[in-house]
Amino acid sequence: METTTKTLEATLAPPTAHKERKLCDLLETYREGLHEAFDTGCDTMSATSDVVTPYDLPYQAKAALCNYVPQLYDTYDAQELDDEHPVRLTNQAAEFDHSAARDYEFTWWAPQPGRGTNFWIPLRINPEQEGLWHALVDGDASAGQLRLQRNRTSWTLHVTVEFPIEEPDYATDGDDVTHIGLDIGETALITGCALKDGSPTGPFVCDGSRAKHLRKEMHTTLKRLQERDAAKWRMDERFDHYQNALTDIVEKASRQAVEYARQFEKPVLVMENLTYIREELDYGAYMNRRLHAWAFARLQNRVEDKAREAGIPIKYVRPEYTSQTCHECGHIGNRAAQATFRCTNDECHITAFQGDINGAINVAQRADPWGESVPLKPAGNDSPRDGSACDSTTTHRETSEKHSQMTLSAFHGSEPSASNSET
Repeated sequence: METTTKTLEATLAPPTAHKERKLCDLLETYREGLHEAFDTGCDTMSATSDVVTPYDLPYQAKAALCNYVPQLYDTYDAQELDDEHPVRLTNQAAEFDHSAARDYEFTWWAPQPGRGTNFWIPLRINPEQEGLWHALVDGDASAGQLRLQRNRTSWTLHVTVEFPIEEPDYATDGDDVTHIGLDIGETALITGCALKDGSPTGPFVCDGSRAKHLRKEMHTTLKRLQERDAAKWRMDERFDHYQNALTDIVEKASRQAVEYARQFEKPVLVMENLTYIREELDYGAYMNRRLHAWAFARLQNRVEDKAREAGIPIKYVRPEYTSQTCHECGHIGNRAAQATFRCTNDECHITAFQGDINGAINVAQRADPWGESVPLKPAGNDSPRDGSACDSTTTHRETSEKHSQMTLSAFHGSEPSASNSET
């Protein structure tokens, strides 16, 4: 059975003064041991164990340190440590209990050094993750590492869980699957379009104006606070505020995309492989800052996670010219206006088309194995300005006499399958 991992988040209910002191002691001692092991240059588990063994820590924290410190050297190539590291605990600390009779239904058996020192503490969970918390308590999901972090006024617990997911009962390369292209962007966070019998059907658009505004506001606010030498806690508070708001937008957008896909029979989500997008962006300092700040991969990852949980397969395709290629004739066009694609092929019936939907259609079409294998080749005067070849992966597609593709005017006069007012 296929499995996937997810991180559960919970806030500890306000602890008593005694429990608060115990948690603070745990965090302080853990960080002391972490810094000593790192400064000593411990690049093996045994070397780390020699350093952290004398510390008054629960065995779950010591075992986590023995795994984590060598990774700082081998995996992360870390040069220095942040002062705000959370307490890492192995999955042996994942002891939880549930009772519907309590105000806080879920509780955690917080580990402490020594015998008989652990204590139960209530948890405020994310309601959307309640099913996974029940699976964790009931043994239907297995816990991974735990991380306990102190914020300015609260404590947060993150638990990595692995759980089984539905597997699609259909072949992803079958002729009867519905390819759904998703275009990730800035103005529109996610634009989706399904191909039914080769024709675009019921597009989906998730507006990105709110996220765009928040990113600009965050940059301006943090810059001003820095110029005024504001307290670190104040800057951290504002940063967390904006990050939480952006995370909420990402969660809602990714959920809408998966819900859109579920309405089609045998759906296969198709997205661009954006692995190297940050390295390839070069639009000047201002645009680079804006686009680099937008987490393309983060949004894709959340879509993938939710799709896998829903049993919807994912395919990744190459991203070249998806926004500049006409989905109907395969010629390179132009996007003088961000929202509008214009085809420059006089023989093509497409003149103006909604730009992001055109890109989503191209993404969906590239899931076809034949289309993926076709090389780029010139197409007359439609080649890009840099002289590179034209993307002609759809040039040889047969078209019906009655064209069902949606034009720009038709798009403006229709209702998308999902509201673009909710982010």
